[in-house]
Amino acid sequence: MMFQGQVAIVTGGESGIGAACAKALGGSGAQVCITYFEDRTAAEAVCDTIGGNRAIAVQANVGDEVAIERLFTAAEKAFGPVTLLVNSAGMNMSGIALADMELTQFDRVVRTDLYGPFLTCRRFVRALEQRGLKGRIVNISSIHEKAPRPGGVDYDSAKGGLSQLTATLALELAPKGIAVNGVAPGMILTPMNSTAVENGQVLKAKEAAIPWGRAGRPEEVAALVSFLLSATADYITGATVVIDGALSLTIAQGA
Repeated sequence: MMFQGQVAIVTGGESGIGAACAKALGGSGAQVCITYFEDRTAAEAVCDTIGGNRAIAVQANVGDEVAIERLFTAAEKAFGPVTLLVNSAGMNMSGIALADMELTQFDRVVRTDLYGPFLTCRRFVRALEQRGLKGRIVNISSIHEKAPRPGGVDYDSAKGGLSQLTATLALELAPKGIAVNGVAPGMILTPMNSTAVENGQVLKAKEAAIPWGRAGRPEEVAALVSFLLSATADYITGATVVIDGALSLTIAQGA
């Protein structure tokens, strides 16, 4: 029960990596507030798994400043000061080439994947500073923060920015005892990779490109996130840990 007595917010907690993180934190004693965008039923199911009165779900567009204020107010009212933050809410790449991409599409992804963590981190830090508390943040990025793909100008740009946000905040906040780290997953079997989850042939073809020979599971990412949020990782801040079965190391291979 390494998070007993602590309060965590997990954005995007209704599915995928966010849901796995919320369950792992709840299972280790934390009281958890998760956000969801549309699927309240899925969010409530995650809270039910955590059990009791130890989890709540709040609808929030993480790119909206007012929504983030409501989120933290709800978490603080239900459980008390928030000392753990996991930014998992995100949108995937559109697959649209730059020349064909509307500004609204670029803005939609960047607002969720980059503005969202900015807004949650800012509100989190302000509250900790007012109370003189320490805390820990983990931002869920992607190997594509450094490994770009055609059609990913929206997503790759947002994740590249998130990498720098994580590093910059780590420098700013270390003297205050607030740790900031990132996790960069490769291919994880979540709704974001629904084509592979639903089609065995697609999954087989994609796993063939991964040196470890398989896609990752959300629970494996959640275990890493839990470690980075724990007291055991006290001396780790400013790091982004890759969890991808060595997929990102295959760049420029074979030619």
